[in-house]
Amino acid sequence: MDRSTNLDIEALKMTREQYILATQQNSLPRIENPQLYPVGIYGWRKRCLYFFVLLLLVTMIVNLAMTIWILKVMNFTVDGMGNLRVTKKGIRLEGISEFLLPLYVKEIHSRKDSPLVLQSDRNVTVNARNHMGQLTGQLTVGTEGAVFGHSVETPHIRAEPSQDLKLESPTRSLIMEAPRGVQVSAAAGDLKATCRKELHLQSTEGEIFLNADIIRLGNLPMGSFSSSPSSSSTPRQTIYELCVCPNGKLYLSPAGAGSTCQSTSNICLWS
Repeated sequence: MDRSTNLDIEALKMTREQYILATQQNSLPRIENPQLYPVGIYGWRKRCLYFFVLLLLVTMIVNLAMTIWILKVMNFTVDGMGNLRVTKKGIRLEGISEFLLPLYVKEIHSRKDSPLVLQSDRNVTVNARNHMGQLTGQLTVGTEGAVFGHSVETPHIRAEPSQDLKLESPTRSLIMEAPRGVQVSAAAGDLKATCRKELHLQSTEGEIFLNADIIRLGNLPMGSFSSSPSSSSTPRQTIYELCVCPNGKLYLSPAGAGSTCQSTSNICLWS
């Protein structure tokens, strides 16, 4: 009895659940002909996208064309650019080149049997510095010649044909030194040495040798000497004696039968 009662109760529960499920399915709205929403970019957005893609493609093509044109004009190769070649020993530059900024190199060589020309509209300056960056030597070549900042050692200084050679120190002294001698000669002209104050010719161990047919010493002071009373019939003095003061000063004394330097030595007191 109890068992049958339990079976009936379970059957009722199952029937109730089936009823509830059937009722819920019937109560749900049925959707007929559902609307489909497309996924993607359409309309003016699609046209703008195509425009930007086309613009990007044109920009890439123009950029590639400009790059190829620059490589062609500048003559870029695997060895260098234009007249500039990169070699194992350094950089080789051919033709005429212009440097707008300072150039720092270890050595500059020209081609074999060809001159090396450095040209500038104003001056060409070459500086030499030590490891601390201090200036130790300078050479400036301008329109008025070459200007040396320090001493110069050279075996030969020569001017251009039909041009004068001028060695000048505007504010300092000009010194020429040589252990075996300094020779100055003018094969077809005059040799002049002028100064504002004193001109010293000094030989510490040798002698000063003047070898010429005529040696003239101008503007020498004149000593006065008269061995007899002057008269209108006395001939004009044309012969003079060269005298030397103890300090080395030269002066002229009228020549007589004997030496007249002692008689006119009072001129030495003026110096």
